[in-house]
Amino acid sequence: MKEFELKYGCNPNQKPARIYMSDGSDLPIEILSGRPGYINFLDAFNSWQLVKELKEATGMPCAASFKHVSPTSAALGIKLPENLKRACFVDDIDGLDDSPLACAYARARGTDRQSSFGDWIALSDTCDVTTAMLIKREVSDGIIAPDYDPKALEILRLKRNGNYNIVKIAPDYKPDPIELKQVYGITFEQGRNNFKIDKQLLDNIVTENKNLPESAKRDLIVALITLKYTQSNSVCYAVDGQAIGVGAGQQSRIYCTRLAGSKADIWHLRQHEKCLNLPFLPELKRPDRDNVIDVYISDDDADVLAEGNWQKYFTERPEPFTKQQQKEYLSTITGVSLGSDAFFPFDDNIERAHRSGVQFIAQPGGSIRDDIVINCCDKYGIAMAFTGMRLFHH
Repeated sequence: MKEFELKYGCNPNQKPARIYMSDGSDLPIEILSGRPGYINFLDAFNSWQLVKELKEATGMPCAASFKHVSPTSAALGIKLPENLKRACFVDDIDGLDDSPLACAYARARGTDRQSSFGDWIALSDTCDVTTAMLIKREVSDGIIAPDYDPKALEILRLKRNGNYNIVKIAPDYKPDPIELKQVYGITFEQGRNNFKIDKQLLDNIVTENKNLPESAKRDLIVALITLKYTQSNSVCYAVDGQAIGVGAGQQSRIYCTRLAGSKADIWHLRQHEKCLNLPFLPELKRPDRDNVIDVYISDDDADVLAEGNWQKYFTERPEPFTKQQQKEYLSTITGVSLGSDAFFPFDDNIERAHRSGVQFIAQPGGSIRDDIVINCCDKYGIAMAFTGMRLFHH
């Protein structure tokens, strides 16, 4: 297939639209089901690069959940503890522990379920039946993977009444080292960002604390590779082999840190017993439960707890999860890693990161206030590495 005609571009009025290879060669994909759109393919090709690179860097199966050309999360295929299974609504998936790929997607999808609603999925390895069963029941726009188990493909083809978007990509495809794009009729040209992210990138530790355990190096690699394919400015919190908070496309660095930090906090709070034991009505669907949990731990908890409201969601009225209780719980969180796609201009970012349990940081460095940022890290015993490499993505 040398080109694929799209229904329209970013918006319905933007026609004609298509994807094709400028050199006239065949596209490196097969469309096995559905008719992906312009934004679907932007998500597909960006997310595929992420999981392909993350697999190469770690040697582990991985998955990403994408929305509007940024990852909501990316994760490695590590088994989920029971509390996380419950928080991600995957404790009933048979054989989950036996499928690293399914574990990776369960983590990626479960990180920020509000943002992942209607996501595009990328898998680093052949989609197996367990992963397909997990995807089957989630609201999703489509998937890209290097291959599909025949039974898994059969399961996925049943989604959306047979119209679910399924894309197979050639795993050995290598794009041209020069990439082009047009804005307002003007052509931009640049070399592709083929910068390799690995453990050696973390050698320049500039803080008093030089201790960077292997688990932190793994999580920082997850964070940095996630940032490489996130709309800038961007900051990513990571722990246990997964991105747990992504702040994308903010004009201010501190807004990135706050946004990503609030998402990371929500991920932790969802695993608190108060959230895990909410007495939901049995007929309440998973997306509705996600919304209710989000409101329950917010400042607007009366919307689900007030008389006349709680009866819509619960069999009995839950006790509030007070801000003080949340603060006390979050104060026990440690071991979180944080990556930034550009330097921190002020130490307010470190102060905010510290409140979400961050103990390890990787950022390019190069600010005129690097000394202030380093001093703030030293105040909290945070280990910080300067990578020397910016990771802007637009």
